[in-house]
Amino acid sequence: MFQILKPGDTIRFMRFSKPASILSLILVLASITTIAVKGFNWGLDFTGGTLIEVGFEHPADLNQVREVLAGKGFNDAIVQHFGSTKEVMVRVAPREGVKGEVIGQQILHALQESIEAGVDMRRIEFVGPNVGAELAENGGLAIIVALACILLYVSMRFEWRLALGSVAALGHDVVLTLGIFSLFQLEFDLTVLAAVLAVVGYSLNDTIVVFDRIRENFRRVRKGGPEEIVDISLTQTLSRTLITSGTTLFVLIALFVKGGAMIHGFATALLVGILVGTYSSVYVASALAIRLGISREHMIPVEVEKEGADQEPVV
Repeated sequence: MFQILKPGDTIRFMRFSKPASILSLILVLASITTIAVKGFNWGLDFTGGTLIEVGFEHPADLNQVREVLAGKGFNDAIVQHFGSTKEVMVRVAPREGVKGEVIGQQILHALQESIEAGVDMRRIEFVGPNVGAELAENGGLAIIVALACILLYVSMRFEWRLALGSVAALGHDVVLTLGIFSLFQLEFDLTVLAAVLAVVGYSLNDTIVVFDRIRENFRRVRKGGPEEIVDISLTQTLSRTLITSGTTLFVLIALFVKGGAMIHGFATALLVGILVGTYSSVYVASALAIRLGISREHMIPVEVEKEGADQEPVV
């Protein structure tokens, strides 16, 4: 039976901070290890190559498509359905001295000759390897610069212990999201990179709301230690967090299920990021601030004594 939370009751979130912190540390280390060992399934935006989308009149057998392409010299072709079973997307690495349009026509003719004469070309794209490498480098720099700017901003707005907690939570969210993509070898393209940056912004917004309430309660609530103040603050912002995360998840689930292959990676990254970000606002950002020694004195502004305040008034 679940006990209904009454007005004035406080959920003791920090009671589980130690095991939650250990779990977070294990997950972060596991994600870093997975990324180092398996790497990423880079999309065409980063690796370079040719992407061809073709349409069949009848549902296509992917294994048959792979066999036909392998027989024509495209052993490295990545074949998958795109939107429906009648639409197939083929990705191949760049061929030295061969233009993307030529590769696309070779693949189209191979499918028309061996599988179905009615196969038609829907889309063809080509990205050079130099451009792909530049995008990968710039994407990583974008995440690092975003975290650095956020650290500077939060340090100016809050006490430095809260700033470190918020940035640690953001790094935690990014690493776990990337770890999921590495573990399951989900395609990582520019839409996923955009989703990762969106996760940084979403998680920061959630953390800022919590930290605002923590700072306010440190100044208003006269009794209780740091853990009690944090528990009170998290309880007060719980309804806002659940409503915001819940409504966002409804939209993302709809995009994940009905959005098609083009935004599948985008929706996946945001789904993972928002779930992890909601958790990290409590058990990474707030818990780390407590471990760094946040106290009431750090939240109360220092009173500046006015010049001459210690002198007696002249009668």
